[in-house]
Amino acid sequence: MPVSQKRFSMGRILGTPNVLRTVWIDEIRDALYRHSNGDWGDVSQADWRSNDYAVRHGERILSAYITKEGQKFWIITEADRSATTILLPEDY
Repeated sequence: MPVSQKRFSMGRILGTPNVLRTVWIDEIRDALYRHSNGDWGDVSQADWRSNDYAVRHGERILSAYITKEGQKFWIITEADRSATTILLPEDY
């Protein structure tokens, strides 16, 4: 994996029990890398632009990824950058 060019602090990394049971840790790790580098995954163009804006202006960031098995999961970094949570959509 290339050296990270992290665009923002993710704070404390948390995962819901449901996502930790469902998604392989390697897929979570790869998604966290993508999230921290500004690759927002499977989101609309409007959401992509919103996330780019959020990085610059200290707002909440939401990325969406899909596992090899087709399970969607989200990564949300809080506006104050105190925490990043990995969760399934139904955990929200």
